[in-house]
Amino acid sequence: MTDTAAPQRIFTSDNTVGASPEVVEALTAAAAGQYPPYGADDYTTSARARFAEIFEREVDVLPVSTGSAANALSLAALTPPWGSVLCHRDSHINTDECGAPEFFTGGAKLVGMAGRDAKIDVEQLGAAARRRAGDVHSVQPSVVSITQATETGAVYTLEEIRHLGLLARDAGLRVHMDGARFANAVAALGCTPAELTWRAGVDVLSFGATKNGAMTADAIVVFDRTHTPELSFRAKRAGQLTAKMRFQSAQLDAYLTDGLWLRNAAHANTMAARLGAGLAAVPGVDLLHAVEANILFCRLPQQLIDRLSAAGFAFYHGRWAPGVCRFVTSFTTTERDVDALLAAVHRLTAR
Repeated sequence: MTDTAAPQRIFTSDNTVGASPEVVEALTAAAAGQYPPYGADDYTTSARARFAEIFEREVDVLPVSTGSAANALSLAALTPPWGSVLCHRDSHINTDECGAPEFFTGGAKLVGMAGRDAKIDVEQLGAAARRRAGDVHSVQPSVVSITQATETGAVYTLEEIRHLGLLARDAGLRVHMDGARFANAVAALGCTPAELTWRAGVDVLSFGATKNGAMTADAIVVFDRTHTPELSFRAKRAGQLTAKMRFQSAQLDAYLTDGLWLRNAAHANTMAARLGAGLAAVPGVDLLHAVEANILFCRLPQQLIDRLSAAGFAFYHGRWAPGVCRFVTSFTTTERDVDALLAAVHRLTAR
């Protein structure tokens, strides 16, 4: 990450960037020699030890190739086919996974709820958690799935997670966390990974690494280990038990070593905050949410959107409402990248 290269103009997502050098080095090392297959290698053993260290307890870890696989398999182990998954209506599992959760659960229903900043509204959850419980004519509430950080870039606070966790426990529901940007949330809140997960009532975490420095590696982290046997069979059946698991594990191992995952996330968050502060000072630009992680939503005049796109800046717009735009920063985003975008906004606005 140097300021000598030409500014990057892609702000569509944090999955457009490459991998951290430390991760690439670990992959190169794993490519040498021969190792036992299916997770019996030293890299997988080391990665699992690092997960246990950061979560301050023994956990089971299943490396997978995508976050969608982590989410769908986790929910399948937590939800019977006649169950329901209570989630925010804008959650990734509800809008961007092509029915994978329904497929892998064997037909469980996703029940989308409202809430500010893509966070589940507590009152709605309380009502949905007990809706027609025991009624054979209705799907049965089975699991709550929360996204950390959310699709708007908001972060569930520790108290919010504890509250939702207690509510779920009282209703006999399991708790799943989609942590595609879990590192960004940990970096933003300054809490420990343990506080934000199992100590707050989370049973299973979809742990994202691909968006924050890894190449093709995410993981299912199991806190309630009674679910591990079923998850193991489901992962194999879904083609997620890889023979050369060491290549995924080497990435995860390097990602968690010496705080790389948190440094990467903190940098991405800082760049988003810099961008947010700059845009907030531009007349006619409205920030739609507080910038907490590495995602920023704002409303821009359509003429400015068109001019920025013509100037080569890539970002999502037109998917939510007229003028609403999303900018995402990553661990490779530099101050120069952000300042180049802000300079273009000022220049094109002045026209």
